[in-house]
Parts: sequence; C-alpha cells; structure tokens
Amino acid sequence: MAGLIKAKEYNWKDSNLALFGSDTERSVKKESAQTEPAWKGAGQAVGLQIWRIVNFKVVPWPKEDYGRFYDGDSYIILNTYKEEGSDALLYDVHFWIGKYSTQDEYGTAAYKTVELDTLLDDVPIQHREVQGNESELFRSYFKTIELMRGGAESGFRHVTPTNYKPRLLHFHGDRFGVQVKEIQRSASLLDNTDVYILDLGLKLIQWNGSGSNKDERFKAAKYLHAIVDRRAGKPKTEVLDEDCDDGEFKDHLDEAGEKEVTFSAADKTKQLYRLSDESGKMNFSLEKAGSIKKSDLDTKDVFILDAKSELFVWIGKKTSMSEKKNAMSYAHTYLQSTDHPLVPISCLKEGSHVRAFEMAIAA
Repeated sequence: MAGLIKAKEYNWKDSNLALFGSDTERSVKKESAQTEPAWKGAGQAVGLQIWRIVNFKVVPWPKEDYGRFYDGDSYIILNTYKEEGSDALLYDVHFWIGKYSTQDEYGTAAYKTVELDTLLDDVPIQHREVQGNESELFRSYFKTIELMRGGAESGFRHVTPTNYKPRLLHFHGDRFGVQVKEIQRSASLLDNTDVYILDLGLKLIQWNGSGSNKDERFKAAKYLHAIVDRRAGKPKTEVLDEDCDDGEFKDHLDEAGEKEVTFSAADKTKQLYRLSDESGKMNFSLEKAGSIKKSDLDTKDVFILDAKSELFVWIGKKTSMSEKKNAMSYAHTYLQSTDHPLVPISCLKEGSHVRAFEMAIAA
C-alpha cells in the first residue's frame, strides 16, 4: 500500500476501513483476544491504559508519555471506570489516528479495538478519534495533549549539539486547557496570541506573543523546565517577548509553512439515518433531519446520528447481527461523503449513557 512508503496527510479518509465492523473483523473470537499479550490486565482496574501500534502489534505506551501522541502513529486508549453506587466495571475504548498514520497502523488499531471489545464481553463503548478533532470525552482524560511530529521513535533522540533536529512547539489554549503541538519551524505560522518554544536540544527559547494569555505562558514555562529536567539540567533557557529582536530564534524558523486544512460542517442541521436489513437486504436511509428525539429511535435497528460536530452509532437491543456487524463501517463510509469526515465517532448500545449523545438528542 502507498501509505507504507510515504505517509500522506489523512490518506486514510479515502479508505473505507473495510475490515472495521465487518463480518471478517467481528469474527475475531474471544479465545484469540485472550492470546494477545498486550491485553494482559486490560480493563481489570479503574484507570487509563494506552497502547501504540508498531508493525501490526499492540505495544504498551509508557505512562509518563500519556497525553503525548505522534502524528505518524495510531493508538488505542482504554478508560475503565465505575458508575456511582455500582461495582461493575465500564469502559470507553478509543482508537486514535494520527494525520500521517499509515494504513497498516490505523487498520490494525481499528481491528484490535474490536478485539479488545470482544475480550471485555462487548461492554465498552467504542470511539474513533482523529488528530485535531478529538471528542470532549477523549480530551478530558489528559491535563495536556501534546501532538508531536513524526513517529514515536523520532521523540527518543539522544540530545547532542551536532545531530539534534530542532523542534518548534506551539502552546494554545486557556484556563480550561492548553494544547501543546509540534509544528513546522516557519515564521508564517507564528500567531502573536500564542506562545512557542524553540527546542534546539541544548538550548530552549520560549517566545511569548504579545497577545498570549497567562495560562499559555505558564504552561510553556512549566514545559520548558520539564525538558531541562529530563535532560539532566544541561540545556540553557531563554524567554523572549514578541517585541524582543532575537536573531537566533528567527534564524531557526527556516521551514516552509503550510496552514492546516480544517474540516467542518457548513450545514449544522442534525440528521438521523436508519440502517436496517428488515427487507432482506441492508438499507441505509435518512430517517429525519432537524430536532431528533429519543422516540425516533427503534430498538430493532441501528441509527446513525450526525450531530455535525460528532457522529453517534446507536445499536438497538433487538438489532440483527448483520446490522451490528456493519454499523461502524457504514458510519465511516457515510462520513467520507460529507464535508466533515474527521469528526469523532462513538458506537453505543441502547441503554448506554453517553453524555455527548444525550446532549445531542432530545428527551
């Protein structure tokens, strides 16, 4: 596949993730899932667990790196929790797709997400997350989300004066959270309402835009000192305000800058689709548009609610096996035809409590 040779930004959105939710994928047996070494201890206690996909394999992600994601990789995130007054373990399992993740990586992440769901007796609510378009639930797991360029291996570089590749880190947010993102080292991408750190390996320069807020400056300063600590105190640091003329900072902004393409729905009208095989063949059709109510749902079928900022796959208790197997695949294929293909997808069963879904649908 071309994606194995050179990663193309979001090349996966042109794919139908054919295996995800299909008969082939859903035929994964629980016995097979139990032989996966990475799943040992998965979902056995309340808390967060993260794995990265490496050469078709599921590899545990270091806890100290929770919240840090590389745009060339795909990850599986499992959140195990209990509802108040209950001892039953509940789960949300997400597969996260980096914008340059290859087809083998995101395909394996999707496949293994279903396998983990099978291992946990189909209790988890499944979610698809795409870099830069993460759901509110996903973001709630982390105090800070760091988006780094390349694959994870690129982050484990030995810091020396001669071979360290400089990085530019962008800090953007407010008191509700500041996101850290590695971007191209381009002057054209600087925004004077934000803060940046130029990481030269043994020197770190923090650049404060004139319109940046105290939360961004504080987060950047804390991050800068954390890097110094990780490198045994060797790096020198410097903090600049926007009006300070510093040749060293500007001299390293020598990469071509490309503005990111954003995908959002022009029409915000909610749409409800029904997936049903009652006629003897699988039919996918628009059921209703506008205000969607719980009474519009039918326990015998699958419904796909396009809330435009998120998409929900609702599986009725009396849904046929064929409808269940194809639900997520139809949702993904549907999104490809829209102007908002990267929004989060959540797949929930009738009776599940998903806050975002309940906010999107009327009582």
